[in-house]
Amino acid sequence: MSTNKSSMLENSIFKIRPVILIGFLLLTVFFGYNAKDVKLSTEFEKMVPLKHEFIQNLLRHIDEMSLGNDIRIVIEAKEGDIYTDDFLQLLRQVTDEIFYFQGVDKANIQSLWTANVRWMEVTEDGFRGGEIIPPSYDGSATSLDQVQHNVLRSGQVGRLVADNFQSATVYVPLLDQSGGKNKIDYKAFSKQLESDIRDKFQNDKFEIHIVGFAKKIGDLIEGASGVALFFLIAIGITFVLLLIDSKCIRSTMIVVGCSVIAVVWQVGILTLLGKGIDPYSMLVPFLIFAIGVSHGVQLINEFAVESFRVNMKLEAAKLTFRALYVPALLALVSDAIGFMTLWTIEIHVIQDLAISAGLGVCALILTNLLMIPVFLSYAGASPAAIRSMSKKESSDSVIWRTIAKCASPKVAAVSVVIAIIGGAAGMYISKDLKIGDLDAGAPELWPDSRYNLDDKYVNDNYSVSADVLVVMVETPAYACTDSKAMRKMDRFMWHMENVPGVQSTLSVVTVSKRVITGFNEGNWKWASLTRVQDIINNSVQTVPGGLVNTDCSLAPVIIFLDDHKAETLDRAVAAVKEFAEAENDPDIATFVLASGNAGVEAATNDTISHAQNMMKVLVYGVVSILCLITFRSIRAVICIIVPLALTSILCQALMTVLGIGVKVATLPVIALGVGIGVDYGIYIYTRLKGFMEQGLDLEEAYFQTLKVTGKAVCFTGLTLAIGVGTWIFSDIKFQANMGVLLTFMFLWNMVGAIWLLPALANFLIRGKIKPINQQ
Repeated sequence: MSTNKSSMLENSIFKIRPVILIGFLLLTVFFGYNAKDVKLSTEFEKMVPLKHEFIQNLLRHIDEMSLGNDIRIVIEAKEGDIYTDDFLQLLRQVTDEIFYFQGVDKANIQSLWTANVRWMEVTEDGFRGGEIIPPSYDGSATSLDQVQHNVLRSGQVGRLVADNFQSATVYVPLLDQSGGKNKIDYKAFSKQLESDIRDKFQNDKFEIHIVGFAKKIGDLIEGASGVALFFLIAIGITFVLLLIDSKCIRSTMIVVGCSVIAVVWQVGILTLLGKGIDPYSMLVPFLIFAIGVSHGVQLINEFAVESFRVNMKLEAAKLTFRALYVPALLALVSDAIGFMTLWTIEIHVIQDLAISAGLGVCALILTNLLMIPVFLSYAGASPAAIRSMSKKESSDSVIWRTIAKCASPKVAAVSVVIAIIGGAAGMYISKDLKIGDLDAGAPELWPDSRYNLDDKYVNDNYSVSADVLVVMVETPAYACTDSKAMRKMDRFMWHMENVPGVQSTLSVVTVSKRVITGFNEGNWKWASLTRVQDIINNSVQTVPGGLVNTDCSLAPVIIFLDDHKAETLDRAVAAVKEFAEAENDPDIATFVLASGNAGVEAATNDTISHAQNMMKVLVYGVVSILCLITFRSIRAVICIIVPLALTSILCQALMTVLGIGVKVATLPVIALGVGIGVDYGIYIYTRLKGFMEQGLDLEEAYFQTLKVTGKAVCFTGLTLAIGVGTWIFSDIKFQANMGVLLTFMFLWNMVGAIWLLPALANFLIRGKIKPINQQ
């Protein structure tokens, strides 16, 4: 933009300073008033990729299938077994209590006390069965013996009853309520589980274990509430360090205050749009604050420089705005559009994160780029800050002079070789980067968390895992028990049971085999699927709910997995696809993925796997195009982008080494890191280009650049790394992982801008930028 146009813009803004301040004050009050009503958003449907093939298949049968949203309440007898009246009465009380929880599927609750869990045996007179705990139960020794006998012939050992008979389970499916007033509030639901189940019924004799999606999300929200404390700590650390560096409390308060105001605006706008903050987007307010501080440091440094030169507050503010509004605007627009590339990942929590980050950066364009210079035009800089800047202007810093050698030919050559070696090593290590969870239980939580200890207990004591993959077998109407379809299902179950990581399978075929065995005096030699249709029809007359739908066009096969680790899911899904490709026949049976919690996890992993590379291409593409438009030089784009790319590669290598998989919680980190990191490169390149246009050679121009903006870049990187490093102490593991990754990216983006950018400039722009008087 020409100098005349810049002057016109400055004059237009600074002539109406009172109006701008009053407008900002009113907007802050308005958005702040709305921000107080922000809510935590925890809908189950937001966590899954609703447009993925697996989920679309499931949604076609949503009235006949579970979305995998359930909880299991396990009651453990610390001494003895479950066959005591005290234990069974406690199990009954828990079953009754959970019945009245909002959001539970009351008709499908299962425990030893519910009528839908029955025993069955074969007698001389045929089949005989009944409720496991009969209405005649009175707590006597005879009744307890009867219950024990019923459990053993019910087939529930390893499912609702532990293999060692020391605990029993209440299985509670939840209703899929995606909207309206009746949607499940997982935070409240989890607290109710703690207060009305664990705290109420757990005692010295019995221990309660609770697992399931709702409980995991509730624990995440509980732990994530500590993010507010980390945010306040980060503000405090930033304020102190900025005050020490700037030596001006006025400037420090303005930068920190405007950055906090941007967060208030962001949260207020989200509330007005009817959106909330979920556990995965709680980092966004901190990032908005971080970006605000990053730009604010540049502004107050430049203001101190201009105040030393002109000694007039208003004029210094104008010159500051003139010098930095183009690179600042470019950096912020790059941030906003870069963050919005996360929208391409069709998982609502990530899309909401993209919206939240984009809105926050848009708020920064006004609160920081415009408000800080206007405030400074009234407040000015302290004499101490101006004196400090005058010393720096006139001094010949040994540190900056040493770092400026990065732009010299010899050092630049070594730097580029080191970068190439580092990038190659990072790519080699990151080839083993996994998609999805790499740990058992809930990897978002620490291994010693209450939830993961409960999950470990369930997996150690029950034959049937809580990680379930459901394959939907679609057939023509009233043909799901046709002998041809049943034989295909039988072969499929055998195929899956031989896949590593699969514990067992269950379907209508399982019921048919058991009944046919019963018809033949319980002789297990008959435990096979017959080819005679009439016998099959007789064997499936009383199929339990959930194994066939009402018109017998759907017969799910339930596959119990060892865990939901990425490798386990990949093997299981690949095995299903292999069988389906060979055996699918629409006239007989079609095997369709997927339901169950493991099916939803597999769909999420697949979505992330396909989206992560596209997201990187988009975020780097957008940033590159904006830099190209601004600087009109491909060489400039390379100088700015290559250090960012190196940081991304090294970050992926770090994830591989630390055993952190790419998933919903970690995927946005790379895009967010690039968005923040590009700011450093833009500010440094803008200054470097300006000094070269004044006739300085590259090394001297870079030295002058470091004197002006180097300290601000280093200060910002170190301060933000210290602030986000506090997350490492979070009660939530995935937030601690984010803290590690973001700390690494903040530091390496800073190092890349200071060290690698001038080295690249030595090869790409040395001698290419002519002084203005020679252009």
